[in-house]
Amino acid sequence: MLGALRGDRREVLRRAIGIVILIAATVVAARSAAGLADASPLTTAVVTVLAGSAVTLGFAVGPPVTASIDPLDPRRFAVVGPEPRPLAAALLLAGFLSVPVLVVLVLGVSLAIAWGAHGASAWASVASVVLGLATCVLFARVSMALGALVQRPRQSRELVGVYLIAVLVVVVPVGVFLGSLEWRGVVPSQLASAAEVLAWTPIGAAWGIALAPSAGAAVGSFVVALATVVLLALAWFVLVDVLLTTTRRPVAVRERGGLGWFAILPGTPGGAVAARSLSYWLRDRRYLVNVIIVPIAAVVSTVPLLVAGVPFELAVLLPVPIMALFFGWLPHNDLAYDSTALWMHIASGMRGAPDRIGRLVPVLLIGIPILAVTLPLAVVAHGRWAIFPAMVGVCAALFLAGLGLSSISSVVAPYAVSRPGDSPFQQPQRTGSGGVVAQGLVMVGAIAAASPAAWLTWQAINGETVDTIIALWVGVGAGAIVLVAGVAIGAALFERRGTRLMEFAEAT
Repeated sequence: MLGALRGDRREVLRRAIGIVILIAATVVAARSAAGLADASPLTTAVVTVLAGSAVTLGFAVGPPVTASIDPLDPRRFAVVGPEPRPLAAALLLAGFLSVPVLVVLVLGVSLAIAWGAHGASAWASVASVVLGLATCVLFARVSMALGALVQRPRQSRELVGVYLIAVLVVVVPVGVFLGSLEWRGVVPSQLASAAEVLAWTPIGAAWGIALAPSAGAAVGSFVVALATVVLLALAWFVLVDVLLTTTRRPVAVRERGGLGWFAILPGTPGGAVAARSLSYWLRDRRYLVNVIIVPIAAVVSTVPLLVAGVPFELAVLLPVPIMALFFGWLPHNDLAYDSTALWMHIASGMRGAPDRIGRLVPVLLIGIPILAVTLPLAVVAHGRWAIFPAMVGVCAALFLAGLGLSSISSVVAPYAVSRPGDSPFQQPQRTGSGGVVAQGLVMVGAIAAASPAAWLTWQAINGETVDTIIALWVGVGAGAIVLVAGVAIGAALFERRGTRLMEFAEAT
């Protein structure tokens, strides 16, 4: 920590100014946290859980986003031949001695003062602060260790784009949610519900112990927080062992070669397929046209409903599930777009699973951010945040089930498409109806998989006493099952139908 104040004078001056600003901000935040003693218990609990979750999430995602260099990287100590377990324990303890952790400690003590004013027991306050600090430190340790395994000499344009998309997926929905709340001198019910959910998650459980609404909720948050600490500690010890026994691959040549996505993704068969697919999806106009048309078609589909008299608050919910359905449907004929390049996969003896999974990466990278941004906007236009979890379940079921069924369709029933370089609106003649049947089956299958979640969501929209969290898990579960099954079946068929796929690629 003192070494940070050595070196070039300008750099030392900037760091010193940053430390002064951080100290001042910490003092202000600590006074505000202690001032929660004058607020209501509900307000204090909500602020504690939300702020604690945000801080913990920052420890988890901060290192990879900022490309921070870990001064306690286990590989720095490899020259003295340490044993992995003692080294992991020592580095974990040293991780508590850092400026960010000391700031969190000060804020935690200030919050504990406010908790005590609202009747929280000393044991609950101590457990909350200790588990909160441990969770932050372990998230940072594990995050930096994972980053060290795939670290590149410099951040590429593609990697920066991925980070920006990740930030967009988190910031936009949260901003829309907070901006839609009605503040009338009390904590909005939606915010209280969000805090209650976060208190049962790994990032917020530790901060929900002291002022839990009931003894059962306090015990539940404590169990989740303790389990999170244990699992992260186990992951840290495993990662230290891997870092000490793994030789770092030279990557400077790959970066200098300008290989784009191939330099970012893992050097595995699945990573190679994903990199090639990303290059196509982001550059080939045939793919770009499909991506652009999906949101336009989804929005246009609401016009006939409005003309027919469907209430606006219902019609506005339809475009996002339609987009989820079409995004899952897009790769249903992905092999055909490869044209003769498909021979690389088959001639190299690639297994089916890497091919199937790698081809889904671009759709996930494009579809998830668009859905994450548009769904909160649709819910705000509808006016009831209570149905948001249910809508997430419906969209997840349509999207994931579509991807799983598309993984089968692209192998079983590929059909001719415009060749590379041709106009995306130019379609070749087809001699059969297999392509039409495949398209229809993928859509029908995705809708069928999402129908239970859609029914529960419809009941919630109509005011029935339906738990929207149940609709969320039903949709996510159904979509995940179809996705896993579809990838497995598609992988087996890809290996079995290699010759026919080569004949199809050569013929079209």
